[in-house]
Amino acid sequence: MDNMQVMEQQGLSDRWLSVDEVCTYLGVSRDTVYRWIHSRRMPGRSVGRLWKFKKGEVDRWVEAGGAA
Repeated sequence: MDNMQVMEQQGLSDRWLSVDEVCTYLGVSRDTVYRWIHSRRMPGRSVGRLWKFKKGEVDRWVEAGGAA
């Protein structure tokens, strides 16, 4: 069972995800996520020095071709 399945079973799928969790979820590197944040306007919020993401927003961004 992967991290996202565990989170969904625990009812945590609507919480904010970290960069590492988004990397695991999408199967990409940290460098790729940071590149998408800065160049492709990946939906996320800066919280101090950290980036946080809503799973649903990331899903919609990917489905709209944002990660292509």
